[in-house]
Amino acid sequence: MTSEPSASRNRLVLVVYTAAIFVSALLLFSVQPLFTKMVLPRLGGSPAVWSVAMVFFQSLLLGGYAYAHLLMKLSSRVVPVMVHLALLVVALLTLPLTIRSGWGEPPTSGYAVWLLALFAVSIGLPFFALAANNPLLQAWFVRTGHPSGPDPYFLYASSNIGSFLALLSYPVLLEPMFTLRTQNLIWTCGYGVLIVLIAGCGVLLLRSPANAGALNLPVDDASAAAPSGSLRARWIFLAAVPSGFLVAVTAHISTDVAAAPLLWVLPLSLYLLTWVLVFQSRPLLPHKWMLLAQPLAIAGVVILLAFGGEQNLLLTLGGHQLCFFVIAMACHGELARTRPAAKYLTGFYVALSFGGMVGGLFAGLIAPFTFSWIAEYPILLALAALCRPPGGAERLPRWSAWYWPFFAVLAVALIAPSYSAGDIFNWFDDHRVWVIGAVGVLSALLALALNANRWKIFATVVVALVVLRAYPSDDGRVETVRSFFGVHKIVVTPNGQYHVLMHGTTIHGAEKFKNDDGTPVTGKPEPISYYYKDGGIGRAITAIRARKGAPLKVAVIGLGSGTLTCASAPGEDWRFFEIDQSMVDTARDPKYFTYIQSCEPNLKPVIGDARLTLAKEPDGAYDLIIVDAYSSDAIPIHLATKEAMAIYKEKLAPHGAVVMHVSNRHLELASVVVGIADANDMKSWVYSEDSGRDNEYIFSTSVVVSAREDADVGKLASSDVWIETDANEKQRVWTDDYSNVLGAVYRRLRDGEQ
Repeated sequence: MTSEPSASRNRLVLVVYTAAIFVSALLLFSVQPLFTKMVLPRLGGSPAVWSVAMVFFQSLLLGGYAYAHLLMKLSSRVVPVMVHLALLVVALLTLPLTIRSGWGEPPTSGYAVWLLALFAVSIGLPFFALAANNPLLQAWFVRTGHPSGPDPYFLYASSNIGSFLALLSYPVLLEPMFTLRTQNLIWTCGYGVLIVLIAGCGVLLLRSPANAGALNLPVDDASAAAPSGSLRARWIFLAAVPSGFLVAVTAHISTDVAAAPLLWVLPLSLYLLTWVLVFQSRPLLPHKWMLLAQPLAIAGVVILLAFGGEQNLLLTLGGHQLCFFVIAMACHGELARTRPAAKYLTGFYVALSFGGMVGGLFAGLIAPFTFSWIAEYPILLALAALCRPPGGAERLPRWSAWYWPFFAVLAVALIAPSYSAGDIFNWFDDHRVWVIGAVGVLSALLALALNANRWKIFATVVVALVVLRAYPSDDGRVETVRSFFGVHKIVVTPNGQYHVLMHGTTIHGAEKFKNDDGTPVTGKPEPISYYYKDGGIGRAITAIRARKGAPLKVAVIGLGSGTLTCASAPGEDWRFFEIDQSMVDTARDPKYFTYIQSCEPNLKPVIGDARLTLAKEPDGAYDLIIVDAYSSDAIPIHLATKEAMAIYKEKLAPHGAVVMHVSNRHLELASVVVGIADANDMKSWVYSEDSGRDNEYIFSTSVVVSAREDADVGKLASSDVWIETDANEKQRVWTDDYSNVLGAVYRRLRDGEQ
């Protein structure tokens, strides 16, 4: 006769297992930004690195869950404990985290595959061991005989709370306070603590009666049939849609709404929060409420897409993320509702992780190479309608039976005019928001008022999204080019006067094609946007040229629309460094921009990360180095560190200067540049002025010029608009081991745009 476990032992089991799962999740999610930040310099700080990293982590999560599932099929309780502890100890021997030798420089193409391989060889083993902990420890917990064993899914909520805290604490606490080396050591120590906790979990399991878990199971659970293949397929689908939706909504808001730093934290936090909420024993937000709200959320996204991203910024950002939260809650709530008996727990988690990997793979890897715009966002929005549970009988069956013929007529009536250019098209184009919104609302009414079949809702949402694409909201003509490094938009203003290059919502260059009277611009195109002759960059070039009194040799990091090719003077040697081949192709195409064709038709830019490629140039070669890579939110931090400035200084001629363009809506970077220059015994002068000519696509600029001596910058040293600036002793210098993006965001919010 087996005695019942004591209350004190049950408390100990609960505390140790909860702590182990919590710490495991904390480590699992903190290693993602930590190691990804170590990798970012290899690929120019591209935000796509985060998407590919997410695909890697989701894929390895699947591997860990499958390993846990197979391990728990063994009849022995000792073997799983010993095998897993051995795996953890072997993984500990590979720490601290480091980029493996031989992986210092990426190839010229195939970045995503190279990046996945880099992650695999560098952190594959410790992450794999961590990934297995959640399902494995829950399965062990069931077998300890704890009273909560029959329904251990509440521990999944504990896991996601750990993930949630790790995610929020990294940019707020860890990054500003510690260097990467210190973060790495803290993480390694945490890994050691986790091994002790898991060993404790194993001891508690092995000291439990052999049949403790079985004795504690309800009769229904003990005799529960294995989940069917169709149910497993539905679990995969329900996990895949919100996982892909997470990547897609992040790409959409950072590309088409607001390119703000750390914006990816918000949707990922909401995603984790949904897992916490749905697996509570008493959910704070009942699943039936979320199912009622889900059609409204889908219609809400349709309406937000119809309005576009240039409306009220906070309302648009908040709207997209609220709708994402509701849709994810509905999907994850369905998973929680249909979860199997505890003895099928590990198989359930394998299905979840497989679905998460599929969704991430589609949105993070397949879509960027398939579509020239963020098409995955509306695609996954439509698929979200299919995540609804099979409905019962439709209300008003006499009317609902006629829906498909009505739908066919509606689709033709809405889409056909887009192929013409007459009055009907113009009417639809003028009233596009109302038309698209009405179709979106119709999909919600089908769900809420008629309890319609989910395929009818899906089809209606698809029509709304097709109409959205058929009647775009942009003023003028827009073409998109997509690469690993993001989506570039070439916007032609309504009258064709300007062509504008945009990366997300940030302008990276512009060219004037027509004069104010409508006549074509002739001759050599004049640099505009941030590069006009009276702006900071233009003044700096003029001053350095006058100081030398001879043709310059110039290195430019960042090509953009090719504007600076027309800032060169006869006889000068300008060399451009660019990481994105698609940007080069766009700048070369005369239907978009003519700077290169007119001023540097034989341009041969150096492709690759500028810090790696510039380091190969001869020392003392350049009179001027222009670093133009900071106007977006995804700034390449590794180009603004003490070590990076040391490379620039090495490549400068004896009286050369470095010009860094630091105009940025979200980050204050001038003080960062002054700090890294001072750390290399260089002086800095800051220029910041509003042109007041935004309507001419001539913008205010912030520029920092750094040089060894006053004489090296010529007249700038005595100019009233260039302020010699000392480094702030209270502000920590950015290095390859330390940066503080949140601090730069705070300074911009505090001081405003200069």
